[in-house]
Amino acid sequence: MKGKISLLVGGAVGYVLGARAGRERYEQIRSQAQGLWNNPKVQEKAGQAQDLARQQAPLLKDKAAGAASGAASAAKDKVSGGSDSEPDTHSDTHSDTQSDTLSDTGTAPYPTSASTGI
Repeated sequence: MKGKISLLVGGAVGYVLGARAGRERYEQIRSQAQGLWNNPKVQEKAGQAQDLARQQAPLLKDKAAGAASGAASAAKDKVSGGSDSEPDTHSDTHSDTQSDTLSDTGTAPYPTSASTGI
C-alpha cells in the first residue's frame, strides 16, 4: 500500500513540475514561431505561394472536374455492365473466390475491423 501511495505522490509531483516546464517551453516555442512568421522574408514567400495557388487554382479545378467525371463514368459503366460490344470477362462461377459485392445480409464478404474487434 505504501508503494502505491509513493507512486501516486511521485506521479502527481512529476505532473505538476512537467506541466509548469511544459507551459514555459510552449510559450518559448510559440514566441519563436510568431517571430519567424512575422519575418519579412517569410511573409514575402507566403505571399508568393498564395499568388501561385491563385494562378493554379483554375487549372487544378479543371483537372479535378475531369477526373471526377471520368471516375463517375467508369463507375456507371461498371454498375450497368459496360457497353454491349465488350464481352463480360467477369465470371461468377468460381466458388473458391469471394465476390466484390455485398452478401445478402448487406455486409462485406470479408471481416472488417468493426466485426473482428481490432
